[in-house]
Formats: sequence, C-alpha cells, structure tokens
Amino acid sequence: MKSLLPLIAFLFCLTGVRPENDALPVITGAESESEYFPLLEGKRIALFTNHTGTIGKEHLVDRLSRCGFNLVVIFAPEHGFRGDADAGERIVDGRDPSTGIPIYSLYKSKTGKPDRGILSQIDLVVADIQDVGLRFYTYYISLYKLMDACAENHKPVLILDRPNPNGFYVDGPILDMKYRSGVGCLPIPVVHGMTLGELAGMINGEKWLPAQRTCRLQVIRCKNYTHATRYQLPVPPSPNLPDMKSVYLYPSTCLFEGTTLSVGRGTPFPFQVYGSPEMKACPFSFTPRSIPGAKNPPYRDTECFGVDLRQIPDETIWAEGLNLNYIIDAFRHLGGKIFTPFFRNLIGVDYVQKMILDGKPATEIKAAWQADVEKFSRQRKPYLLYDEK
Repeated sequence: MKSLLPLIAFLFCLTGVRPENDALPVITGAESESEYFPLLEGKRIALFTNHTGTIGKEHLVDRLSRCGFNLVVIFAPEHGFRGDADAGERIVDGRDPSTGIPIYSLYKSKTGKPDRGILSQIDLVVADIQDVGLRFYTYYISLYKLMDACAENHKPVLILDRPNPNGFYVDGPILDMKYRSGVGCLPIPVVHGMTLGELAGMINGEKWLPAQRTCRLQVIRCKNYTHATRYQLPVPPSPNLPDMKSVYLYPSTCLFEGTTLSVGRGTPFPFQVYGSPEMKACPFSFTPRSIPGAKNPPYRDTECFGVDLRQIPDETIWAEGLNLNYIIDAFRHLGGKIFTPFFRNLIGVDYVQKMILDGKPATEIKAAWQADVEKFSRQRKPYLLYDEK
C-alpha cells in the first residue's frame, strides 16, 4: 500500500491541471503535471524556486508536498525564497514556515553553489522560477552555477519552463568576458530573448560550464507559447519590477544603476523614472523612501528631478528595444561624471560609454552592436524550444 501512495497522490493532483480552452492560454511547465510528476516519484528532490514558482494561486512547494513528494531542500536565488529582499542583499538560510523544508540560499556565498554535502542528500534538482530574459537579471546566473554543481556531482536537473516576458526580441552587445561579473556571466546580449529552459540547453550545447562540463538536463516545455507571445507575468518577479511597464523598460533603465542617478528605487514606480537632485530643470520630481525591497535607495529622502517614463505606450517600448536615449538625455543634463565603473559591467562592453561621452547618437551606438545581435540570433537557433513567430 505504501508504494502506491505517490501514484495515488499523483492522480489526485492531476485534477489541478488547467484545461485548455478556445483562447489557448499559455500553460507553464509547472502546470503540465502529467509530464513531470512521474519523474519525481521515489526521488529526493531539491527545488530551485522563489515566490514566482506557482501553479495558479498555489506555490509549487505546497503542491508537491501536498501530493506526497519528498522535498528535501529549497534553493533560493537573489531576493530570497519570498522574493522580498533588496537587490544584492545577503540572504541567510532558513526554513519554509508552511512545510518546514530547509531553505538554502544560493546567493549567500562567493561560489553561489550548494556544497557536496547537500547534493549528496538529493537525487534530482527541479527548477521553477520566473526570469525576465536579461543578462544582468541574476536568476539565470544562479541556475548556471547550480547546473555546474549538478554536473560535478552527477545530479540531473529538471526545468519546469516559464515564458520570457521579453522573449520577443534580441538586443544589446554580447558580453565582453573581461567584464564578467555578478550581473553577467555568459557571452550573451543584454536581451537574449530565451526562456531559462532554452538558455540552459545552450549552456550545455556551447560548453559554457567550467571545464566544458555538461549537466544532465530535461525541460518541461510551455504550451501555447512562441517568441512572439506578449506574456503577462502573474506574479512580480522581484521587488523592484512590480508591473509589466517596469519589466519592459528594465532592459534600458537598469543601465542607470551604473550611473549617479536614481532609477526610482524607493518609489512605487522603480525602473520607470530617472533623475537626480541636480536635474532641477526637469519639471517632474520624486523622492525615494525606505520601503520593503529598497531599504536604502540612492538619494533616500531627497527630492530628485527627472523624467517620468510611465506614459510611454508598451508598443513604443517594444519597438525601440534597448533604448540608450534615456542615458544620453541624463548625460546631456549632467555631463560625463554620471558614469560609475558598474556601467560597463551592466552594458558588458567598453565602447558604449565611450561613444556616449563622444556625443554619438543612440542610433549609431545601436548600429555598433547589430552584428552581435545577428551573430547570437544564429548561434541560439539550435537551442530554441519555441517558434520564433
């Protein structure tokens, strides 16, 4: 009887699968339970996830626990399992209060990898997390390091894929690996346009893991999704990407993190504005405050003057792609001293800052990386799991 319990739980939980309808809604990998529940039976499971790993309103941790699967540990990325920590904040280990399962932070140490002792206690790593498809968004870096640890320790990885909300285009220069950092570790453009399942396959196929290791990998694909889909995120992926406007502007406005300006952290509209106390000629103003997810934002409690981007139609943002006009506008207001060394880490090359300082227009700078876009678009093609149209 005991041996039948996982099967009984599996059949019970299938009732939660969302049926398809005439509108053909996107179905995430996590929702395709009939495909991966059999792969979990009898396994000691580690789950790489955060607050975005949901099936409807239920978290995957609760779902798998309710269905009788053996969850041994939860691996958490930047912002923590609950997704409420500041950017770059050190996350401590803990326990999930709902299930009591230990939580191990992949973002707490220099290696970013679980140790052999933890991996010896599991048979399978399952990854279910919502990414936004950008080189400087760190969830893929945690997955990359986790894949490397699994490759070293002969543990398979199962990715429950999710759509990329910026998956309909490729833009930006390919990372010059001399600028490899905690906000960019692979030779990919700023906007790579791939899901985590696709990118993981490319990591294997291009031998990007150290010592050209490969990880045993399986991906449960999304249904009714293509790279033309404008997927609306059901859950904000991190504290400072609260809505789709911030997600769409983020490829361009995150570059302000490498300048002396505020990008709206500590306001209700992060990554949708930019400014500083010195831009007094601008009529729009905002004042960053200490709030959850932005405890000590730049220019805290200081009025900043700048530009409000919230009224730009989404269609315009999509058409412009990675838009340097915002940075160039700030440069014209404040001069070349706006840049910090972190800017090169974010953009991934040295020539973009130099061209801005030389007064080049955004169109000319963008033309300089067009060959990178075309090269990467060809390079990634064998690894795409979804149609491009």
